[in-house]
Amino acid sequence: MKELTLITPTFLFSAVSLILLAYTNRFLSYAQLVRTLKDRYMEDHSAVTRAQILNLRKRLSLTRLMQLFGVASLLLCVATMFLIYVGFQTVSAYVFGIALVFLIVSLSFSVWEIQISTGSLKIYLEEMENEEIREEEKLKT
Repeated sequence: MKELTLITPTFLFSAVSLILLAYTNRFLSYAQLVRTLKDRYMEDHSAVTRAQILNLRKRLSLTRLMQLFGVASLLLCVATMFLIYVGFQTVSAYVFGIALVFLIVSLSFSVWEIQISTGSLKIYLEEMENEEIREEEKLKT
């Protein structure tokens, strides 16, 4: 196995930092969406709003896991840098490997969350299409 240098984990360090920023922005948009859905649900207990709430609950759980594994990956990158600095090359390689696995897990949860988000958008599109059909039927009668 080739020895790691301090440069190697810094590449992952910067990538994970940007990913965590994107995850945080996603979380903040979900927080706003939760407030909007709450108000909407209080006015109208529709099945569509209920479906969106359930969908959002899954997405929030996945976002929490994405952030958890992303932060763990970032911490392990820092630990790798420290281990390289103090001369524990073999241990640093294993810690860096775990950091990479955690990043893969985080990104996998992100892909899963994107799929669920797409389902959420489909619910909205179907609702709009159904409303349009109802309006057309009203005009025909």
